[in-house]
Amino acid sequence: MEKTWRWFGKKDRITLQMLRQIGVEGIVTALHDVPNGEVWTPEAIRDLKTYIEDAGLRWSVVESLPVSEAIKYGGDERDRLIDNYIASLANLGKAGIRTVCYNFMPVIDWIRTDLDYKLPDGSSTLFFSKEKFAYFDVFVLKRKNVEKDYTRDELNRLAKLNQSMTEAEKDRLIDTIIVKTQGFINGNIKEGDQNPVAIFNRLLSLYDGIDKDRLREHLRYFLNRIMPVCETYGIHMCIHPDDPPRQVLGLPRIVTGAEDIRWILDAVDNPHNGLTFCAGSLSSGAQNDVPAMARDFAGRTRFVHLRSTEILPNGDFIEAPHLEGRGHLIELVRIFENEDPHLPMRVDHGRLMLDDAGYNPGYAFHGRMYALAQIDGVMATIRQEG
Repeated sequence: MEKTWRWFGKKDRITLQMLRQIGVEGIVTALHDVPNGEVWTPEAIRDLKTYIEDAGLRWSVVESLPVSEAIKYGGDERDRLIDNYIASLANLGKAGIRTVCYNFMPVIDWIRTDLDYKLPDGSSTLFFSKEKFAYFDVFVLKRKNVEKDYTRDELNRLAKLNQSMTEAEKDRLIDTIIVKTQGFINGNIKEGDQNPVAIFNRLLSLYDGIDKDRLREHLRYFLNRIMPVCETYGIHMCIHPDDPPRQVLGLPRIVTGAEDIRWILDAVDNPHNGLTFCAGSLSSGAQNDVPAMARDFAGRTRFVHLRSTEILPNGDFIEAPHLEGRGHLIELVRIFENEDPHLPMRVDHGRLMLDDAGYNPGYAFHGRMYALAQIDGVMATIRQEG
């Protein structure tokens, strides 16, 4: 597979020259300075593409061209925003960039409750605590009718936890869940926003009355609208699974496992309607057999995220070492190498280690470089197996 790397543009502390030295071949990036819903101009695309190519690399994948909330919940601006999206896709296609990773998760992207979970070897990783997230939902967001989503025993445990939670701990949860993991990826909330909880609750309210079936239909509508431009320019749209693949905050989730993915691929049965196979997201759902899903959907997979998780007995999950956990990455590499040896792949969510500090959560340099070296060795072994 093509070794790619998620890079956050010219302001990224990790330079393209550094990436050349560690064996990266393709860049995964976006026009992060363009607000959601605005058109990506040919000039801005060309400028970044040229910058990448001058460093001896290529812009392999767009991650991501964000889908605005009004497209997801079916607001009055939906058609105008889809028209802008089509214009951006056309401009990318004319520039020769033909793989676009996107998600259709309402309001919130990937969710963790701890960005610096300490491990015995001194490194740290990302962690999801089911109880802390429930606490955030019940006692920080104070979501309307939230009690319906939890058992009486769970609510009693959360009430007990509330007696010991400090204001600093609450603030850290807010910062982790709805600021730090969202703002650097064209999120709805960014660093410095005043009262992010109020902003977040307003966003949640936009989905009142939107259930799974309705969100699915909004995705089908979006895909049907954009398929003609994808066919014209040979663009592959690659939907990313929900992270984690479970219901959260009363929101519908429509990319949680094999049944959901099959529905999406069948609903718009077009080779340009494809999948980003994120082993990390999928492996954090106990319902998912990740290697079996890779075999089932390899033919419609256009981009691969290689990371792994481990689910703990109480429902928490942790980012696992790349060669361990429920992701079974060695088997996945074998499956995808045999399907398409040119398929773009990036390692994801490396550990925080050595002198890494100050990077976007999950995107430190040394942890990802270490993971890339591991996966590169796996790929070389599988190729030699023939």
